Amino acid sequence: MSSGFATHAETAPIPSTWRAVAGFLLSGFLFALLGAILPAWEAQQPFGFTTVGNYFLSLSVGVIVSGEVAPRLQRRRGWPFLLVFASVLACIALLYLSISPPPAPAWMRMTGVFLIGLATGILNTALFHAISPNYERDPAGTVNTGGIFYGLGCLAAALLVGATFYVPSILTLVAIVPAAFVGMYAHMPMPITGEAQQPTMRQAFRDFRSTGAVLFALLLFFQFGNEWSIAGWLPLYVIHRLGKSPTTAIALLALYWLALLVGRTIAVSALPRLAHGKLLLVSVLAAMFGCVILAFTDNLFGACAGILTIGAGFASIYPLVAEKIGRRFPYYNPGLFNGIFSFALMGGMLAPATVGYAAAEWGIGIVAWLPALGTTMVFVLLLLIWLESKVTGR
Repeated sequence: MSSGFATHAETAPIPSTWRAVAGFLLSGFLFALLGAILPAWEAQQPFGFTTVGNYFLSLSVGVIVSGEVAPRLQRRRGWPFLLVFASVLACIALLYLSISPPPAPAWMRMTGVFLIGLATGILNTALFHAISPNYERDPAGTVNTGGIFYGLGCLAAALLVGATFYVPSILTLVAIVPAAFVGMYAHMPMPITGEAQQPTMRQAFRDFRSTGAVLFALLLFFQFGNEWSIAGWLPLYVIHRLGKSPTTAIALLALYWLALLVGRTIAVSALPRLAHGKLLLVSVLAAMFGCVILAFTDNLFGACAGILTIGAGFASIYPLVAEKIGRRFPYYNPGLFNGIFSFALMGGMLAPATVGYAAAEWGIGIVAWLPALGTTMVFVLLLLIWLESKVTGR
């Protein structure tokens, strides 16, 4: 373990692990930043939808590469080092992007976006190790809390970019956020997770190959894809389809994240009192109806109604999945969970990349229709998960 980090076996205070859970705020912030900053880049130099798709593809490739880099760094330096390293790398990436705005070549921004994906993937790897003590006490609660922090980070990205939109070098100011996490993680006591409570790697690998784990990964892949298709493209959709200003478009993006965050928080507290099957059906129908509203609206009121309806529909799906994961995998293996969620986040970035290429071919109206199709897939996969649970008795 690197000497620069304080580690305490059994004696580390529980709040330090919750501070690690709060790292999902930085994860959400970094992922949400691209969708929020695109209007600023386009205002400086208009670019095609294919270029936007390439930006999101670069972010996804960064996540994929992190799957190779993070385990090697972890074996050599430990996951506490990864927390600081990922935060520092995110600072460097944002500062690099701040000196690479249009009219600089697009490949320079793609490089910076790739580094953000790499930093976020490494960060997530460390976070899934850091939350082990919390997960062992409360699986569903830990996953839901991480999701709420993640949503707060996404909302913070939209609000910060919107508030500083006309400030030169926005990303220089934004780099303060990961810098704050560098300071927090560099001086935070880190507990050492007891290996006795971990399953063997053979068991974890077997579970990852199991039907249930694959279905969970696919479900989160499509659900994150649905959420990020809207989040990544909503500002550009509002600008190009409705003719609104960039600041108005970013404000609507913040409204979307707020709807998701509030709806998800309400859903977590309401789950024990609601029939899950009915809640799922209502959520899917609401999300699809919201996509239809967004597809046909030509005014700001309709856009707000569509965004709120989509947010309300998407909000309860993640808590439903988190509860199922907590029951399906009562033990905790960081590699297994990081694999599932990294796959899901990769879907979250590949989906808006696909939207970019589709929009270049069929127009930006496709932004509202692809998430509707993805929501149908989520519904089918949840039904398959419940069926698999019934058949296996797990």
